[in-house]
Amino acid sequence: MSDSSSHQDSASQEQAPQQEVQVHYRSDYRPYPYDIESVYLAFDLAPNATVVDTTLTIQRKADVASNEPLRLDGVDLELLSIAIDGEELGQEGYRSFDDGLEVLNPPKRFTLTTKVKISPDTNTSLEGLYLSSGKYCTQCEAEGFRKITFYPDRPDVMSTFTVRIEADAEQFPHLLSNGNRIEHGDLETGKHFAVWEDPFKKPSYLFALCAGDYDLLTSSFTTMTGRDVRLEIYVDKGKLDQCHHAMESLKKAMKWDEEVFGLEYDLDIYMIVAVGDFNMGAMENKGLNIFNTKYVLASQDTATDTDFIDVEAVIGHEYFHNWTGNRVTCRDWFQLSLKEGLTVFRDQEFTADQTDHGVKRIEDVKVIRSHQFAEDAGPMAHPIRPDSYIEMNNFYTVTVYNKGAEIIRMYQTLLGRDGFKRGLDVYFERHDGQAVTCEDFVRAMEDANHYDLKQFRRWYSQAGTPEVEVTSQYEADKRQLRLHLKQSCPATPGQEEKEPFHIPVKIGLIDELGNDIELKALPVSESDARVEGDIVHLMAGEQSVTFDEVPEKHIPSILRGFSAPVKLRYDYSLSDLIFLFAHDSDSFNRWQAGQELFSRVIFDLCEQLSDGIELSFDESVINAAKNLLDDSGLDGQFKSLALTIPGVSTLIEQVDSINIDHLITARQFLKRRLAEELELDWLLHYQTNHHIGDFEQDKGSVAKRAIAGTCLCYLMALEKDDAYQLALKQLNNANNMTDASTALQLIVHSNYSEKMKVAEAFYQKWQNEELVVNKWLAIMATDPSDETIDRIESLLDHPSFELKNPNKVRSLIGAFTGANPSQFHRADGRGYEYLARQIKALYAINPQVSARLTGAFNRWRKFDSERQLKMQQQLQEILSMPELSKDVYEIASKALK
Repeated sequence: MSDSSSHQDSASQEQAPQQEVQVHYRSDYRPYPYDIESVYLAFDLAPNATVVDTTLTIQRKADVASNEPLRLDGVDLELLSIAIDGEELGQEGYRSFDDGLEVLNPPKRFTLTTKVKISPDTNTSLEGLYLSSGKYCTQCEAEGFRKITFYPDRPDVMSTFTVRIEADAEQFPHLLSNGNRIEHGDLETGKHFAVWEDPFKKPSYLFALCAGDYDLLTSSFTTMTGRDVRLEIYVDKGKLDQCHHAMESLKKAMKWDEEVFGLEYDLDIYMIVAVGDFNMGAMENKGLNIFNTKYVLASQDTATDTDFIDVEAVIGHEYFHNWTGNRVTCRDWFQLSLKEGLTVFRDQEFTADQTDHGVKRIEDVKVIRSHQFAEDAGPMAHPIRPDSYIEMNNFYTVTVYNKGAEIIRMYQTLLGRDGFKRGLDVYFERHDGQAVTCEDFVRAMEDANHYDLKQFRRWYSQAGTPEVEVTSQYEADKRQLRLHLKQSCPATPGQEEKEPFHIPVKIGLIDELGNDIELKALPVSESDARVEGDIVHLMAGEQSVTFDEVPEKHIPSILRGFSAPVKLRYDYSLSDLIFLFAHDSDSFNRWQAGQELFSRVIFDLCEQLSDGIELSFDESVINAAKNLLDDSGLDGQFKSLALTIPGVSTLIEQVDSINIDHLITARQFLKRRLAEELELDWLLHYQTNHHIGDFEQDKGSVAKRAIAGTCLCYLMALEKDDAYQLALKQLNNANNMTDASTALQLIVHSNYSEKMKVAEAFYQKWQNEELVVNKWLAIMATDPSDETIDRIESLLDHPSFELKNPNKVRSLIGAFTGANPSQFHRADGRGYEYLARQIKALYAINPQVSARLTGAFNRWRKFDSERQLKMQQQLQEILSMPELSKDVYEIASKALK
């Protein structure tokens, strides 16, 4: 393969255009000098002139100087009045800034009242209070509350909230906020009001308000202590039939959290509102969760099996936040992983218990390898507890969330399930009702288990993906196997040198019959790694471990269950990988053996393309795939995952630089050969598993649809009319969206001459179902054919697309950049130009979404010199835009450093 990483073009030496930005540092944290004892908010809702009256009861802390000003955050607010204890403040009593105000010389204890005017109708950022599709909605995490009223908008300021909402009764019959509704009624003006009281102290980021005309699904849940909780899900008119799965998922989550962690819900009501225009996936506001419709609405006609699982998982995630995020929250935003890493781990465990543990583990690791490893190796690399940021929204990342969850999982690996539960119990006992730090969590785990986690703390402070290289030495006369483990971690921005991590490496040994060998660790020297059961504790740069009574014919199975978020290097032979692919008892490592097998073939093919020789690979790989496909003891979902070739984004992260054209060609060649050699096998298993009867959502039916879809995918790779007709038949006869969308994608991504007619017919059928239309947009955007770039240009003006809607942007533009490598990385640069134009069009409308899109350029150094130059040019153009949002500036400027 050609090496482009060492090529330096003159453009890469250019300084990124500088912009005045404030960098926030974790080390600068200071406690807020005042206690906000209570908050009263009164909203008079109007599209362009909502008035917010705020009353704060404030007490200066005992150790604070009497002349300490009261600093309040506020953005895009028109201040109408401000008073202390009922007396208006003159200009000499406060100072105004672009991002807030300071009250000068306030008394020790006082009541501050402010009146502001805001315009929800023009708030396209979808942060703070906004009006969208005729409904009011809020999104306050991380720093959106400052767009609603003047307030210390930081997570360590916690207070009780009482909220009064007033609005037109006919247009907005439902007026919702956190906590319990304590009063409501009609007003003479044609308006009505509702008053909500949340008895639990919370930070401002957990405030929520919704107002609109919804359909409502109600139910109830009886907690483990016998309390009845009213459950309510609010959805757009006509969508009530699509939220029953969400309601059942909520009940499952509440029951699971009681049974597994002993955690009970604490309010009398739990509400969910589904919103079509939403930056996030969902938000855990106390008692009033606000969800993207994508994670609430689901029916067999409109949602895939993956959608059903995702709805259940996200419903669970937000519910689990009630304890891990709301009852115990973050001191500052650098501690975000404290709540998100922990809660992602909890939702992963919940989903695994509802589905299949092995399949779920593989799905989670795929996210780490394809996205988080890339982030760790790129310009935005950061530890799960960052040390600095320009825009906090840019740090809602796969590192903070998903790698954070892996760190939590390692606690459970080190301490055992019971030990982990003990640590959580201590954490809640100590910190319920507090805003705390990651360090507080570590101490709870240490103290509950009398376990030294000093070295383990480095996972919080060091960025990058550790690499673990393992070599083996077998002494036949002693029947002993010695494994030598060596860890390293590449330099990342701001961290050239790394100290050794505490890495739990789960080990297995397999004999020639495919059976696990009992592990008998044999201490040889004091420097050897500690072994507990099947866990080898790698704690130094290099350590060894010896196993006794190991038969001569054996194969190590290393890093079982992906026991740590690291890259493993072990020199498996081709036959070793094939054996593990057939026999490893660990689901993850069995899948991993196949992925490494396919990856090795692809990179060998890339070498052959570079050398200009005829493409070929070992036929035993095909036999390995056939044997796994034919294994009747395996779950269909596992088979589907195991027989799916690694994606381009995952493959790219395995090498320092890549010829993207060769990589795509090599991957297609492998897929085509597997399709050709196993054509009859794919057809047989498709016919066996494809079901045209009544729709079922049980585990077995989901598994059958998964493997049937994979078989059809390989058959379509043959580009034969028989396969096209099979896919068309599946599409036309489908009684569920899994079968329909699978068939549509395979048709649109094929060379079938009538594919655009098929796509148009699908759109016409589903044009009134927004979530299905979003699937259609993503399928159109990820077609690998050369016509796609023109097609997605025209789709910007299509009735199905709206630039102000984040779901639409993610479905069209995000899918194109993230899942269509052949067209995004076109040699002519049109893919890069397309993305840059959309970022320029979007950054003033929605800075958060445009910043996410900008991240697609982060890995430009991986590619050949021509593509590097083209991506750098687009980044420079983005940075030259007037009044560029700090969200986009941070991503683009760091990419060029």
